[in-house]
Amino acid sequence: MSDRESDIEFDFFEESDTRESAEERPRRRGPRPPVRPPTGLTPLLRLVGLISFAILIVLLLIVWVNGCREDQRKNTYKHYVENVESYATDSQRLGKRLNALLTTPGIKETDVETGLSGLAQQQDKLAAQARGLDPPGRLRKEHGHMLDSFDLRTNGLKGMTDAFRTIPSKNATQAGTELAQQMKRLVASDVIWEDLVKDPTKAELKKLSVTDVNVPDSIFLANSDLATTASMKEVWQRIHGAATGGSTCSPRGTGIVSTKVLPSGRELSTSTRNTIQSTSGLGFAVTIKNSGCAQEVGLKVRLTIQQSPNPIKKEATIDLLDPGDEMTVEFRDLGLPPLNQATSLTVEVDPVPGELSRDNNTQTYDVQFAVG
Repeated sequence: MSDRESDIEFDFFEESDTRESAEERPRRRGPRPPVRPPTGLTPLLRLVGLISFAILIVLLLIVWVNGCREDQRKNTYKHYVENVESYATDSQRLGKRLNALLTTPGIKETDVETGLSGLAQQQDKLAAQARGLDPPGRLRKEHGHMLDSFDLRTNGLKGMTDAFRTIPSKNATQAGTELAQQMKRLVASDVIWEDLVKDPTKAELKKLSVTDVNVPDSIFLANSDLATTASMKEVWQRIHGAATGGSTCSPRGTGIVSTKVLPSGRELSTSTRNTIQSTSGLGFAVTIKNSGCAQEVGLKVRLTIQQSPNPIKKEATIDLLDPGDEMTVEFRDLGLPPLNQATSLTVEVDPVPGELSRDNNTQTYDVQFAVG
């Protein structure tokens, strides 16, 4: 073998080893490419959905929280007005007791003084309790006017008590003037309640959509005719005269002025038969006059419609009637009177102490009811 052949052969075997080693050696792997997020609309829609759901949850929470706050606010207003209603009702009851005190026949001066003092103390206590209320924001002004109304009632009652205790019994004119001044405070308290408490409170509750709550009346002096010097002078004289059995003036008396059919207003006649249309609003208005010289109180007025087996009977009371004054009382809800047959309707007013002539205390009318 020549040298050249040996070189070739050597080169051949060297190349084989190299290839074999290269084939047997494991291949190296390069770095793993980064994972790319999926592409397309589906992931985007999924993300939008999650965001929308989160926004919905937040909105629902806001609505729920606001709803709770709104309910809580409405309940605050309701609770406050319910407390006001309680105080207003109690005060109104005191006003009715005052009216009864001043219009009770034969009541003594000492009883009036004691009664007025007790009413003043109770009204003052109501005012103090009302001051303890915490009014909601939009009713603070109305709350202040409620306290003004209650204070006027307290001051009026205290002033009347002082007048009865300090003014000499013979000075009726001075007493009438002073008592009328105190009564005007009571009238003012009713006006304040109506115009500055009740009506504005109702308006505010309507704005706030607060329902199912009663904004109360509170009428302390139902008969505002009492708040005059002439009327209170008569009250003074009557109460002071009760110690000697009542008024000593003469004559005293009351009488029936007229009886009218309601709602037409037609006056009944005592000389001819009266045909009366029986309707759902049927009633009668009876006018009574104080024809005597003294103030009269607690006058009972009665109406009777004869029918078989049980007559229809109604009764009303005139609390107070000054000399020369007239007052009308109404009788309604009479039920079903006898139809298409002659019957009688009688009106009576009780005679007063010392009344000599009683001919005009009773009137009887010949009537016949017909279907209207």
